[in-house]
Amino acid sequence: METVTAADGTEIAVEHDGDGPPLIALHGSAATGESLQPIVSQLAADYTVTVPDRRGRGASGDGDDYSLNREVADLQALVDAVDGEPVVLAHSFGGLVALAAAPTVDISRLILYEPAVTVGESADPPLSAQVRSLADEGSDTEAMRLFFEAGSGIPDVTAMPWWPEQINMDWVETVIRELEAVETFELPALDFETPTLLLTGEHGPRHLAEGARAVVDAHQESRLIDIEDVGHLGLLSEPEHVAELVTTFVDDPAAVGQ
Repeated sequence: METVTAADGTEIAVEHDGDGPPLIALHGSAATGESLQPIVSQLAADYTVTVPDRRGRGASGDGDDYSLNREVADLQALVDAVDGEPVVLAHSFGGLVALAAAPTVDISRLILYEPAVTVGESADPPLSAQVRSLADEGSDTEAMRLFFEAGSGIPDVTAMPWWPEQINMDWVETVIRELEAVETFELPALDFETPTLLLTGEHGPRHLAEGARAVVDAHQESRLIDIEDVGHLGLLSEPEHVAELVTTFVDDPAAVGQ
């Protein structure tokens, strides 16, 4: 595993797979780059895929202060470290990072799977406060369960084969700070020209589908595809289908979406 030094000096761990044009894949909350292996293994046939552990996760470091802008700067450092303008494929909170970076970072194509963009009325109290309350009571497991079920639309996370063994409960603090970033993010005017594909799952959370539609409505270079019979983790459950959509869109953005 290599590292890329972010603007604030934080070391961001990255792995590379495949041989071809550059593609950067950003994971979501409560995960590391390893979680994207199903889709990465598909895309590595056509691209050199760079997969970081976002700050505060896995083998990456973390700074004293956190903000969405720090994550945007991390993506800028990753883009600077590859050869040419990369495609960026991003999931969930990684999708919010990539969307926030798009106006200032040189990206050839942007593919966002259910980016963590919310529109309309917020929960009261906000999800970040609900998760924080459980964590403060000493129940990190219940806090993470609430995050997955309310934030990702998973009806019963305890039924998932990866729960709880593959979840690091110590990440509850990074989950809370990312929820706070989602809750304070306001969708700006999206006047960047990067062709952008929004992907949603038929069974994904409604609030993320609404956010994806808001991005498409605000950005004239965006297109949207709703993938049947999958939820928020469609990148992992249907990697062949998603990889096919990615490669088709990269070759000809007009060939997919609506």
